[in-house]
Amino acid sequence: MTQRRRSESVAVRIVCAVTAPSSVFKRLLLGRPFRSDRLAEQLLPKRIALPIFGADALSSVAYAPQEIFLVLSIAGLSAFALSPWVAAAVVVVMLTVVASYRQNVHAYPSGGGDYEVVGANLGGRFGLVVGSALLVDYVLTVAVSISAGVENFGSAVPFIAEHRVLSALTLVAVLAALNLRGIRESGLVFAIPTYGFIVGVLAMLGYGLFRVFVLGEEIRAESAGFEFTGGGSLTGLALTFLVLRAFSSGCAALTGVEAISNGVPAFQKPKSRNAASTLLIMGLLSVTMLSGIIALGMQTGLKYVEDPAEQLAGAPAGYEQKTVIAQLARTVFDSFPVGFYFLAGVTGLILVLAANTAFNGFPVLGSILAQDRYLPRQLHTRGDRLAFSNGILFLATFAGVLIAVYGASASSLINLYIVGVFVSFTLSQTGMVRHWNRLLADEKDAGRRRQMLRSRAINAFGAAMTGTVLVVVLGTKLFLGAYVAIAAMIVIYALMRAIKRHYARVSEQLRPDDDVRMLPSRVHTVVLVSKVHKPTLRALAFARATRPDSLTALTVNVDDEETRALQADWERNDIPVPLTVIESPYREITRPILDHVRRIRRDSPRDLVMVFVPEYVVGHWWENLLHNQSALRLKGRLLFLPGVMVTNVPYQLQSSEARGEGEERLTSTELRRGLTRRSGPG
Repeated sequence: MTQRRRSESVAVRIVCAVTAPSSVFKRLLLGRPFRSDRLAEQLLPKRIALPIFGADALSSVAYAPQEIFLVLSIAGLSAFALSPWVAAAVVVVMLTVVASYRQNVHAYPSGGGDYEVVGANLGGRFGLVVGSALLVDYVLTVAVSISAGVENFGSAVPFIAEHRVLSALTLVAVLAALNLRGIRESGLVFAIPTYGFIVGVLAMLGYGLFRVFVLGEEIRAESAGFEFTGGGSLTGLALTFLVLRAFSSGCAALTGVEAISNGVPAFQKPKSRNAASTLLIMGLLSVTMLSGIIALGMQTGLKYVEDPAEQLAGAPAGYEQKTVIAQLARTVFDSFPVGFYFLAGVTGLILVLAANTAFNGFPVLGSILAQDRYLPRQLHTRGDRLAFSNGILFLATFAGVLIAVYGASASSLINLYIVGVFVSFTLSQTGMVRHWNRLLADEKDAGRRRQMLRSRAINAFGAAMTGTVLVVVLGTKLFLGAYVAIAAMIVIYALMRAIKRHYARVSEQLRPDDDVRMLPSRVHTVVLVSKVHKPTLRALAFARATRPDSLTALTVNVDDEETRALQADWERNDIPVPLTVIESPYREITRPILDHVRRIRRDSPRDLVMVFVPEYVVGHWWENLLHNQSALRLKGRLLFLPGVMVTNVPYQLQSSEARGEGEERLTSTELRRGLTRRSGPG
């Protein structure tokens, strides 16, 4: 028992020795790390997967209808009346995409989503186009969702409207922290506002339409009494272009549909069936709410414009236009103010939490791309809480930059939006058509062939539909901001190709050959010396223990008096290693040492040179400014010399020992608590 306890104590000390002081803050923020074998516990049932992967598509019904209204309002009342027809076209595209992606989920359940589908069927370069498009779209999803959420919060809380950029950046940081805690924990947090939004919107639509069509009441939105000014003169091609632009803006409702196909591995078994069911539920809820909001808006006479002061006659001075959801909620729940505040709150929350779809999709896609060596390998590994922490931090940073640049304006950001997602939609569905063609060529069973033919027809129709929408989006939004997203996609594509080439070059250089397998002829060891003190004597002792073929203590003469004192100390201590002094007339230290090492290598190219560098280990950051600067510069230069190995010989000062003991006590306590919690009472 004593031996067992002693072994456990040694193990605890080894684990605790590497813990940094910042780990305390990290544990408070993120919680304790999860073991790798607990990954299965993070799998999601449908009720949790819907808010995690469907929040983006569900929440888009909060801003897609108002984007349709906003664009059509430019041409006045006559064009505004076309809103239901534009919404109907968006619904057709939505149902088509949902049906198409249900085929993807069953055919490719591994989680690569559009990137895997396109890469496997259309080739690696097309797969990389989809990867770059989705990365851009995920960043824009966070920026648009957070900005739209802040606008909805601002409809009820003026302070947020006045400080929307700061509010948006704060929300991005909070959302990143929640996701860093792990996918299942974040799902539990996000489920309540997502279901609250669904219930709130359906209750508003049901009660509002009941009042209109059953009770026969005439309910009017606060903007119903205003009149459109200007507009009304657009006809022919100009009106067609405007309607197409409204349609492309309304297609923002489709963003996030692909997230479920990317997240199939996160579902509980049977994964594909659960993912397909969740996708269908999400699609039906989205089209119901989108259609209902447009219908109720038309029934209440609601008006939503880009510039109320210029486009609305009769609006009071300083009129602050509320969002479409806020106007409808205030109108329908005029006798129940709590309904308005509830819906405004959950709408703002789900718009903020819709960004969670991107926080789950971006890191997973980044991990897959990193595994294929298109992105840095740091994006492939999971963090303490089994989330892809580096991907989450990358996404939060880039989205924050976009929010700051565009002033947290959803209307400005949405012009950059949906280009990437429709690129991936179109290529993915085209890839699925080729997938079914390949399988049909070998399939003999009649039942299976009928099923494949039906799936191919769905995907072919989806490819044609989304391709048409992509053309419309490019034609109507290219010069309104879509060119920024396209440029970003091109840059990311080129960067990923360059990263792939770099990793290929490095892999080629690291492949073993006969020269690497051969032992060096001799080993020459050089110990750098500045004074005769404990760090130097320790380095000499370790160097002698390696039993090299030759051992030299090396110092650089930058001051004759100090060098003579060093030589005297060397002889007085009777050190059994010869001290070599190299001259430095210009008082440099690094260059003479490098020249000395190069001479050894030049005289014996097959020999190995080991350079021992004594180094202080300090306990405070400011002590690093006072020590080790020459050693750091020298090590940085020596690492570039072939055939040279650099060995650090640390010497711990008292400040570092005190810090290490404190960390050991703290982490030992944490580890004991964790063991107690796992073992339970008794």
